[in-house]
Amino acid sequence: MADGEEAAAQVAAPLRDTGAPTIFDKILKKEIPSTAVYEDDLVYAFRDISPQAPTHILIIPKQRDGLTQLIKAEEKHKELLGHLLYAAKLIAVQEGLEEGYRVVINDGPDGCQSVYHLHLHLLGGRKMKWPPG
Repeated sequence: MADGEEAAAQVAAPLRDTGAPTIFDKILKKEIPSTAVYEDDLVYAFRDISPQAPTHILIIPKQRDGLTQLIKAEEKHKELLGHLLYAAKLIAVQEGLEEGYRVVINDGPDGCQSVYHLHLHLLGGRKMKWPPG
């Protein structure tokens, strides 16, 4: 039997290329509340409501621009992808995670992606284990 994340990924997979608004679109429009930790012109970051570590922050681009998954990235997305990682570093410092943290991108059904709006998980506040999955 699939755990909650795997079940959510299975439900989300058929909707991945429909262009329908995602929960992240609704968060960006302030239709769903979130606890913001960082924001700039390109990205918005907020605390995950179901944290998997003491610090669990989601970092999302403000505009999807076809970037529903990392596998869909095109050359035009290179600057945004770098900016997402740089924002992760800034947030890690802000959160006091200088001793280490993990950045995760779930991609596609087999990668357990449950929201088709590219996003980074910033996890920290405890020692990470390997292998992760």
